[in-house]
Amino acid sequence: MIRPTAADSHRFLLTAGETGSLTNSRMEQNDRAFVTKARSGDTDAFRALVERHSRALFRLAFRMTGNAQDAEDVVQDSFLRAYRQLDRFDERASFGTWMYRIAANCSLDLMRVRKRRNQTPVEAEAPNDRAPELPSLAPSPERIALSGEVRERIASAMNELSETERAAFVLRHFEGLRMEEISRVLECEPGAAKHSVFRAVQKLRRALEPIVSPLR
Repeated sequence: MIRPTAADSHRFLLTAGETGSLTNSRMEQNDRAFVTKARSGDTDAFRALVERHSRALFRLAFRMTGNAQDAEDVVQDSFLRAYRQLDRFDERASFGTWMYRIAANCSLDLMRVRKRRNQTPVEAEAPNDRAPELPSLAPSPERIALSGEVRERIASAMNELSETERAAFVLRHFEGLRMEEISRVLECEPGAAKHSVFRAVQKLRRALEPIVSPLR
């Protein structure tokens, strides 16, 4: 399993991280070529698809589940489902978006099972993940404590979001997807996706208000 490197780790903040798109035409063309070969039984071609997309799917799954082991399971399950359903993939579509949809659904399924079992999500940090950087080169103990409290409050608030809200928020503010892409991943109308993101942001802002207000 490919894990994110330090360069791939993102801070757990309410601001957007990367603002890339899943619609890189050259990559999609190469993906379609690999899909065509994989459908003909070329296992190396499917392995190439796994290598191209596993890192992004792990990042997505980790942010949705909050647990590295769960994220690994989601990635494996996602590619297994994709391999079994490869004949259903429309080559006019984006393979990356298709894989995101599968991984998001696998993550949602896992989160629902975990919720039914009344299991509290285990907070786990991504490899080399760090607390939000502070302006001072030598932060005071008070600043360090505050950054840790912010991260803990965000993690706790994320666990209180509904499955759809968490998925929509992660896809928008961490993965940088457009609302149209989020709606395709979650299989809902763009308006519903936008509303889920809005509700998630409002809940997270309320969770941070007690510690943010004194700083204003």
